[in-house]
Amino acid sequence: MKTRSFHPWRMLLLGTVCSMFLVSQGTASDPKAKTKVEPVDAAMNARIRKEGLNNSQVMKHLFYLTEVSGPRFAGSPNFMKAANWAKDQLTKWGLKKARLEEWGKFGRSWTLEKFTLEMTEPYYAPLIGYPKAWVGSTNGPISAKPIIMTSFTKKDQEKFHGKLKNAIVLIRPKAKIVAKFEPDAKRFTREELIALGNRGNFRRNPNILPKSKQKQLKSNDQPNRADRIRKRRRRFFMRRRLPTAFFKKEGVAAILQPTFKGNDGTVFVSGGGSRKVGDEYGIPAIVMTGEHYNRLYRLTEAGIYVKVNVNVKTRFYENNPMDYNVIAEIPGTDPKLKHEVVMMGAHLDCWHSATGATDNAAGCAVMMEVARILTALKVKPRRTIRIGLWGAEETGLNGSRGYVAKHLKKGTEEHKNFAAYFNFDNGTGKVRGIRTQGNTKVKKIFEAWVKPFADLDANTVSLAYAGGTDHLSFDAVGLPGFGFIQDPIHYSSRTHHSNMDGYDHVVPADLTQAATVITSFVYHAAQRDEKLPRKPERKRRSRKSKKKSAQKKANVKKK
Repeated sequence: MKTRSFHPWRMLLLGTVCSMFLVSQGTASDPKAKTKVEPVDAAMNARIRKEGLNNSQVMKHLFYLTEVSGPRFAGSPNFMKAANWAKDQLTKWGLKKARLEEWGKFGRSWTLEKFTLEMTEPYYAPLIGYPKAWVGSTNGPISAKPIIMTSFTKKDQEKFHGKLKNAIVLIRPKAKIVAKFEPDAKRFTREELIALGNRGNFRRNPNILPKSKQKQLKSNDQPNRADRIRKRRRRFFMRRRLPTAFFKKEGVAAILQPTFKGNDGTVFVSGGGSRKVGDEYGIPAIVMTGEHYNRLYRLTEAGIYVKVNVNVKTRFYENNPMDYNVIAEIPGTDPKLKHEVVMMGAHLDCWHSATGATDNAAGCAVMMEVARILTALKVKPRRTIRIGLWGAEETGLNGSRGYVAKHLKKGTEEHKNFAAYFNFDNGTGKVRGIRTQGNTKVKKIFEAWVKPFADLDANTVSLAYAGGTDHLSFDAVGLPGFGFIQDPIHYSSRTHHSNMDGYDHVVPADLTQAATVITSFVYHAAQRDEKLPRKPERKRRSRKSKKKSAQKKANVKKK
């Protein structure tokens, strides 16, 4: 390469320009150099704190969503009661365009109208249990001796053929009841939050395998090992898969099973039938607390005469298969930014065995409280702030996915003008920070926003991913969607999808704190000059491409 000489005056001019550039950008050798700092409105934060912490109405919202509305099973009358109450409340506070918006077809809804379960022989005892969703009725009280059938091979079906007419069948082995020496409820420790904050951008398991393990996974026998695991899982699944057609043909009246986890009277229960209009109604399937199921099982196994009474009455709603989201907004005021949208949300539906307080009336109450705080402060946001209370989240994020499909398809103006989505759906725990879903570009922004709330125990920003709830619907189409880090309390151990998910298992101070912190996040997202940065789009390979790549690797190994 040919070198080029410079005159002294040219060198002087170049040095001056470089110095000016370095001063403007900031350098490591110049600690006083200016760097761009994310602005935080301290005065507004003070107002938000005062209204959020001193005048909170979050528990009032929760009361109406849970104890007044009852279980909000997707598409049910109770769900519609809660949705209409929320819409009217948001309108009352001054939000605009409050409405119930169809997200799509859900199918048939279902409610439980009556249920009793009791043992009458060898002595009387009421039993704790709850029917699964979408199961049919017993058509009146059924009284029968329980029959144990925990394996469903063809040989087993032949053995029980003709013996199950109007029977009550115990379909699982005894539950394992283990003494617990740790409390149900817990908060994140300082060390756990530091570890979460330091966690890298991992989509699933944050633990990186050592190199020796990585080599082992790449060994030639790995495909065979994977096949063995798949076959073993399939055998396990087939052994446990209920022979529904056989049970119906034999005339089984009801089936009983223990809760898959938990004890002390807690029952974790969800679906057990089909929501598709026109499908047969499922056999009444009842999930029992492990202790009571085990009692029936041991007595029956020992040959003691046992008699159980069951009465299940359910109702299906098939006339209107549509389901709804609750949508409302605070219009933006900046001529250049008001068409852009900052959104917050939580799912309104819940399973049917309780009133869904921690999953997820708590989230709806918090996001409604955020809306109330903003309107109480007469905030005039630059961008439009919109709230979404989602339907049918429990059956696959249906409400939020339907909203995204309807409004936020890639390439549309609405997708282009979408600024951010914030979700709250991990129980009653206070906000300890936020996960960025691997979005490294927002980390510094969120750190600036959360820092003023360190005294309220919110101080962690993690690159980690969170799954299982509605922010994924937005993240899936490349939009900035985030979920907050919450103290676990007793969400997984006691309340999530259980008969214990009621008003009394919510911590009022935590929801008050959460609404206050989230209000600040929503406000600052609506006010900043630019939308929150998005993650780079991931290039998704087709199945055909993946198969071709795998074949190439296999051919290389053979050679």
